[in-house]
Amino acid sequence: MILMSCTDLARGYDATPLFDGVSFELYAGERVGLVGPNGAGKTTLLKVLSGLDQPDRGDVRLHAGATLAILRQHPDFGPTQTLFQEAKDAFAHLLEKQEDLHRTAEQLAAATDEAERKSLAARFDRLTEQLHHEDAFALDHRVEEVLDGLGFRREDYDRPVNTFSGGQQRRLLLAKILLTAADVMLLDEPSNHLDIGATRWLESYLIARPQGMIIVSHDRYFLDRVTNKTFELHQRQIRVFPGNYRQYVRLRRERYEQDLKAWEAQREYVLKQEEYIRRVNYGQLAKQAQSRQKTLDKLERVEKPTLISAPAIKFGDVTRAGDVVFEADGLSKAFDRPLFRDLSFQVKRGQRLGIMGPNGCGKTTLLRILIGEEKPDTGVARRGHLTQLGYLDQHLKLLPDDKSVIDAVWPKPDPSITNQTMRDLLARFGLQGEIVEQKVGELSGGERSRAALARLVAAGVNVLVLDEPTNHLDLWACEALEDALLNFEGTVIVVSHDRYFLNRVVDLLIVFEGERPQVVYGNFDTYESLRAEQLAAAKEKEERQSAAARKSGPPPAASATAKKKWKYPYRKVNEIEADIAVMEETQTAAKAALESPEIYRDHEKVKETMAALESAGTRLTELYEHWEEMMERDKRA
Repeated sequence: MILMSCTDLARGYDATPLFDGVSFELYAGERVGLVGPNGAGKTTLLKVLSGLDQPDRGDVRLHAGATLAILRQHPDFGPTQTLFQEAKDAFAHLLEKQEDLHRTAEQLAAATDEAERKSLAARFDRLTEQLHHEDAFALDHRVEEVLDGLGFRREDYDRPVNTFSGGQQRRLLLAKILLTAADVMLLDEPSNHLDIGATRWLESYLIARPQGMIIVSHDRYFLDRVTNKTFELHQRQIRVFPGNYRQYVRLRRERYEQDLKAWEAQREYVLKQEEYIRRVNYGQLAKQAQSRQKTLDKLERVEKPTLISAPAIKFGDVTRAGDVVFEADGLSKAFDRPLFRDLSFQVKRGQRLGIMGPNGCGKTTLLRILIGEEKPDTGVARRGHLTQLGYLDQHLKLLPDDKSVIDAVWPKPDPSITNQTMRDLLARFGLQGEIVEQKVGELSGGERSRAALARLVAAGVNVLVLDEPTNHLDLWACEALEDALLNFEGTVIVVSHDRYFLNRVVDLLIVFEGERPQVVYGNFDTYESLRAEQLAAAKEKEERQSAAARKSGPPPAASATAKKKWKYPYRKVNEIEADIAVMEETQTAAKAALESPEIYRDHEKVKETMAALESAGTRLTELYEHWEEMMERDKRA
């Protein structure tokens, strides 16, 4: 079913169009990845589609009463709202219907005119059916599912929203979008501020949804998992490709090569015809020349195809370091809580180590220990011989804002290095022309990131220590950086949340999971394979223990039970089943009472019965979860 269509959209600023003549349709179940270089107009297009911005020309239509929601960049919450209250406000339309149901019940209880009673009773039945259809009697459970999935803690549910960080508030905005379940969801960088666990949950959640979505993301792994269609916004136009990001990359190259062949063939044909016309235009074959000229004039010219250009990023030659660049033995570190303990690993010359894990787990702290800016609580970190470190922090503080790009990258001019040499170096990072004379503070995030990398090259380092280097880069700049790092002759240590980047670049990986980080000898795919094997082995072990328990009684130790943090206190299964039976009877009785016309003579009774019905629904949801948990615990015991 078609949900949204747009026709001939155009939008620009300062007489320069960002996009022009854009037309497409969005259908239910389509999860579209919107890609394009930084500055192409992706966020502006989302704003136009949502109505937050108006096009210069063209039309956007929502079809068949479809609803639309957009993930806003900046939160605007009430000053006293708690996390849970703000998330539940996503159901404003259902909460209004519940209020309408209460009012209708009160009016029905007070009505004396038979015709009015019939009208109110019909409205009450219609509202009740709508609320049941939209599962409106279990809203709290739905809010908990999404907040838990996005990494919020239960103990924070009652905290005022204004006490949360900016990243947490943006996660709350995402939670509200997911809970509204609008027919069309416009998601601009939805995985920002999510750790890998929450990102995995979001990917699975979106894949299971029936809505239409347009997603802007720099997370190529996310686009690969979630999207089933790709829009490329480039040179003011949208080109449509079937499939996810990986398929888009392949099809884009194939389409470019086909278009290039078509352009070359037409160009060769035109040149031949023009040469013929020049030779015979004034001779006996002049009429033929005129005929061919008319044919050329009518010919629809094929434009020369272009690919989105990536910045030229290239690292130069480096001096040779010792065989072992870093060696960590028994590292531990804690601040207000333990970050990691007993961490040992070795980084050899030429290796590329990746470090990944959830926010606040200690990744940057580990970097600072390795480069000597932080001391471990226990253990030792040794640096190898002839190592020259270059550290790129994620906030790009390496370059001063008040200096020009060329002066910031070349802070201490060397007589043997000319101005042109430095300009050539900057050009290797896609920085050339007037931009090299601009102040660093005037650069975009991507330009500043590339300038900082150029500064490390100018310093002649043979060990690159990079903290979230892809944060400010578009997809093409990321690919260019990956290629440059793969060709770098030195050693690389990189902290990143970008799974696609880690998969392409690293050959050694440290994954923060609890207090004992896991050292993986491979890339992200290697880690995922090991993780799948570990989960399968744990499941198989659990099944064996369960089978053994059924045959010979409970095992002597219950360590498996102790490892998992359970949501509910222990209760016997038969006790929970008894409570479920009571609640089901309460729910059935409340439904039956509301179907009886007699109840509407007493509006207080109606309110009490509706409250009992809603309370029974919420309680049953909890009891079912508690029962499932106790069944699992009994199996493990």
